[in-house]
Amino acid sequence: MKVVILCGGKGTRLREETEFRPKPMLPIGDRPILWHIMKTYAHYGFNEFVLCLGYKGEMIKEYFRNYLWNTCDTTLFLGREPEAKFHTRHNEEDWQVTLAETGEDSMTGDRVYRIKQYLGADDTFLLTYGDGVGNMDIPASIAFHRAAGKVCTLTAVHPPGRFGELGLKEDFSVQGFNEKPQTESGYINGGYMVCSSLLFGYLEGNPAVMLEQEPLRKLAAEGKMAAYKHEGFWQPMDTFQEFTLLNKLWQEGRAPWKVW
Repeated sequence: MKVVILCGGKGTRLREETEFRPKPMLPIGDRPILWHIMKTYAHYGFNEFVLCLGYKGEMIKEYFRNYLWNTCDTTLFLGREPEAKFHTRHNEEDWQVTLAETGEDSMTGDRVYRIKQYLGADDTFLLTYGDGVGNMDIPASIAFHRAAGKVCTLTAVHPPGRFGELGLKEDFSVQGFNEKPQTESGYINGGYMVCSSLLFGYLEGNPAVMLEQEPLRKLAAEGKMAAYKHEGFWQPMDTFQEFTLLNKLWQEGRAPWKVW
């Protein structure tokens, strides 16, 4: 089962960082957020990826093209027959990564439509965005999707709080402080979708088509979309504050999405 990751958006709400690199390449620690997302899937055995490239996609290509250089200690032999010897190993040696150009300005629906050829004969594929991490139970979402018998199952998550939450006692003294909580009520689309190949019947080769608009709305209206509720951690990287938060959690060894 292939994992399709949308990596082509311009990330305009994080312009101070995305002016120079695509949003999926923004780092958490010393690795791009895209790598963290891929590690989550690979942890559960899903290691065949199709990356939908667009804005500054050449930087994502360069990262994976030079993955050994980026992750291993190296000795260079600078003779007439130059050679590079990589000393260390990495845990991503069984990954298969397809880098697919899906248009500089294409919307999400068109990007998914363009990669159909790379899914082969698979009747089911996994789909998510390149800017959100969580401790998702991928196998459980797949089982839920199959039991529901729908065309698309999205992962429903609680939206992250935009402000810190104070835990107050009756005398209004503070008993706890949650720097960036998730709200306890309501759900939004957190990505990490499970899709039938029948989804392509709702898509078209039109750069203006957004997956989240007409295609998913039509599926919902026809009763062909389900939601798998995720009560654990989920956090997008939409703002500089969220970028800072994710890096702080990682640096302090408190990253809930690190399931590998």
